[in-house]
Amino acid sequence: MSFENRKIYAIGVTVFLGILLTSCSFSSKTSKNYYEKSKDKEYDIVVVPGVPFENGQWSRIMKARIYWSKYLYDKGIARNIMYSGSAVYSPYSEAEIMALYANALGIPQENIYIENKAEHSTENIYYSFKKAKKLGFESVALASDPFQTKMLKGFTEKIVSSEIDLIPIVFDTIRAMESVMIDPEIEYHHLYVDEFIPLTERESFRERFRGTRGLSIDTLAYN
Repeated sequence: MSFENRKIYAIGVTVFLGILLTSCSFSSKTSKNYYEKSKDKEYDIVVVPGVPFENGQWSRIMKARIYWSKYLYDKGIARNIMYSGSAVYSPYSEAEIMALYANALGIPQENIYIENKAEHSTENIYYSFKKAKKLGFESVALASDPFQTKMLKGFTEKIVSSEIDLIPIVFDTIRAMESVMIDPEIEYHHLYVDEFIPLTERESFRERFRGTRGLSIDTLAYN
């Protein structure tokens, strides 16, 4: 393949991936519409899927999800927040790390809950919903970035519960908050998981794909 052909091919792949990602994510307008439907409600608990904690700092997407949950809490839309995620790709429970950040940002400890069994996005909402119900919470919503929220929409409605509302991040709101968004220091070393093995070494690609589709869920969890 000539250099020019490789260049054309690379551009084509980039365009294709851009279209694919756009089609798999809620638009800004759709995210705002979901928020408008939820802003006059008070959910007993809002579920926030985890993000890997690497190199001793949160990523931009983790920061966005946590700040969005803080925004929903401050607005009275979420009475409580449940962060979900095990130690999947790094030796720290995603849920516990996110809970530390949330508490450092001002969400009271008594309003923060942790679900640390989930290793896939589908498990985040499935296990969190079951745990929330076991704890006695009635109204539940899912809050994440527009990409993940759209990816989980069908699974959430058809498999978990049609009563779960979706509140994808409105990035215009996050951008408006950026001037006052801080990066709090957290003490996380005690959360290190000994003998940690990343998911990529514990499961084959096929097994991880099954998990992503929700086919590896422990249906007896949190019964």
